[in-house]
Amino acid sequence: MSSTATELRAALVDRLTEDGILTEAEWSAAARTVPRELFTGTYFMPVAGSFPTAYRPVREGEPGWLEGVYTDETLITQLDGRTRPDDVAEGTVPGNPSSSSTLPSLVLRMWQQLGAQAGHRVLEIGTGTGYSTALGAHRLGDADLTSVEYDPVVGGAAAAALKAAGFSPRLIIGDGLRGDPGGGQYDRLIATCSVRYIPLPWLHQVRPGGKILVTLSGWSYANALVLLDVTGPGEATGRFLPGCTSFMIARPHDRPPRPTLALLPGEERPSEIAPAKLDDWTGGWVAQLAAPSAERMGAGAEQILWDVSTGSQARTAPDTNGGWGVVQRGPVRLWDQVERAVRRWQAAGEPHQEGFGITVSAAGQRVWLGAEDGPGWNLPI
Repeated sequence: MSSTATELRAALVDRLTEDGILTEAEWSAAARTVPRELFTGTYFMPVAGSFPTAYRPVREGEPGWLEGVYTDETLITQLDGRTRPDDVAEGTVPGNPSSSSTLPSLVLRMWQQLGAQAGHRVLEIGTGTGYSTALGAHRLGDADLTSVEYDPVVGGAAAAALKAAGFSPRLIIGDGLRGDPGGGQYDRLIATCSVRYIPLPWLHQVRPGGKILVTLSGWSYANALVLLDVTGPGEATGRFLPGCTSFMIARPHDRPPRPTLALLPGEERPSEIAPAKLDDWTGGWVAQLAAPSAERMGAGAEQILWDVSTGSQARTAPDTNGGWGVVQRGPVRLWDQVERAVRRWQAAGEPHQEGFGITVSAAGQRVWLGAEDGPGWNLPI
């Protein structure tokens, strides 16, 4: 006999509680109440072994559909900014995920990390399917939650699902990087997309003493979750958090389309670091801080960096002496910058991202290692 949605929802909450993810009774109550199936009527599942990855739609009522809804997994709900599961009549379709219902454990963990309490006014950037929004509305009340979605089709579906679930927070279709077009002072801001830098409107719409929780990413798609304390209009400081959190990058912050990449000759020399250090969660993020306009491709000993702004290139490969060589071309010496950053990180003992912090002011946005006066890198603004 198949389990009901209520039984599956309760089982998921029990697992998250046992794993130490759900620690607050109010958020546990929200997770036991909000029906995720209303927000993921259909979703995409990747086809195992396909390359490039193909996706098949999973529709309501199919065997395994409801069980899939209540796995602690991210469910893809849109490809390439336009294709939704209901658009695929049969078979599979290739594409790049552009909207999803994030795995419940991450959504709930972030809401708890934000420290949002009853009475706080909260701005959510990225409504998505509306599942996270529903959890927030259950905990905070409809009147204190505003959510902004960039994609009008995604936002329309979320609005319908929220209404069906019995919630009516304030919903806005627009560019969430500009915050609430109506302005106002918020106590908390949570983003379910990643950004290259902290948008200035957020720093003016969250009151001094308020908090911002957001994932920083970039054109190499390395991610780091940071909790910021707003210290004044346009100013904040914060520390990066434990774990490995990633989100799709906000569409206005994504890299421009790349032409077909041709690897051209350049200046050769030995590499001073093992290229595979860039495959490390924090190592790749440090490299992105050092070369923020570069896209990273490849893996292991064979890394490729291509600078979106200048066309500069760097590529590594094993050499005949058991080490690695690097070829660089163009006005930006990408590998030089990456080497310096990675060696500073290594000298500090290769700490996880929680060993880093960030300071935001009128002078810029600077990520630093260890302490505010330690080694640092400016974010591209």
